[in-house]
Amino acid sequence: MRTTKIRRASRPLILGLGILAALAQVTAKGEEAIDEAYNNGSTNYGGNNWFERTALGGYGELHLNLNSDKDNAIDFHRWVLFVNHRFNDRITLNSELELEHSLSGDGKPGEVELEQAYIDMAFDGGMHLKAGLFLVPVGTLNERHEPDTFYGVERNPVEKNIIPSTWWEAGLALSKSTEGGLSWDLAVHSGLKTDAFSIRGGRQKVAKAVAEDAAATARVTYSGLSGVNVSAFANYQSDISQGGGADASALLLGATADVQMGAFRLRGLVASWDIDGAAAAAAGKDEQWGYYIEPSYGFDIGNGKMGVFARYHEWDTGGGEIDSVSVGVNYWPVDHVVFKGDYTDEDGNDSFNLGMGYSF
Repeated sequence: MRTTKIRRASRPLILGLGILAALAQVTAKGEEAIDEAYNNGSTNYGGNNWFERTALGGYGELHLNLNSDKDNAIDFHRWVLFVNHRFNDRITLNSELELEHSLSGDGKPGEVELEQAYIDMAFDGGMHLKAGLFLVPVGTLNERHEPDTFYGVERNPVEKNIIPSTWWEAGLALSKSTEGGLSWDLAVHSGLKTDAFSIRGGRQKVAKAVAEDAAATARVTYSGLSGVNVSAFANYQSDISQGGGADASALLLGATADVQMGAFRLRGLVASWDIDGAAAAAAGKDEQWGYYIEPSYGFDIGNGKMGVFARYHEWDTGGGEIDSVSVGVNYWPVDHVVFKGDYTDEDGNDSFNLGMGYSF
């Protein structure tokens, strides 16, 4: 590895050493200091048999897309299984296995992916350490994207193309929550690898991923006011070509807002990438950005719930600005089961989408 490469990787390395030092501090306080909040007010993790300490969960979603500019399609987009295990009161395994597009294999449209697989260690004071493969703490959907938790059949295009959700990496992460509603996340992990500066295309998904240059992510979240959740986040990587010759450092900055006022809710996100280097500038991809704003209104209907929404998006991945508008409705007959419909107009190309989803 070149000396210059070692210097570029030094900042994430220093951050990683800081995480390990913080871990040493909390470990020194003793294993008896259990994070009560993490255990929902109890330190009882079940019986002595492994199956009494193992939990299953998951989610899935079916989409019907009727498009003006391409073929209509119906797709069981995602089938996901969670397998979690509690070793003791403070150490758990969290994992997520996903099948996309119903069928995988040679010439088939789908993929089988390991999206999460990490050990979570809980300490006193709301401190947690993650080690393994985890979702990067950025955006509004990247960590929580079960279909019953958001409006619209498809995930919003800004987070798909700019964040890029769903984005997972391997590494170490520290997080801490306070009683005043302030929390922070700090992670050092594997990074993107892109030759053409396509952020979404740069996800390596921890599949024999090139690890010449690590990345670092930080987030601060405030939820101390009732119905208010706001965050700011940043991701830095010293070379998103992973030594491929472009020699381009990249910085992602963003913020989110989620405000609930009775039946009315307002969500929004803004995010931008700044990519250094002559190659990125020559390709017109040195600045990539996007934002969306989404007002919605929810109400009870019979024994279920219904909500209507509108969402405006605008983004640019280097090929010019794109804007789109979505309007639609969600219906939850029971908690965690949802039926959806929306109309989307993206630069004059419209689509009508129907979907159903669940999580458990």
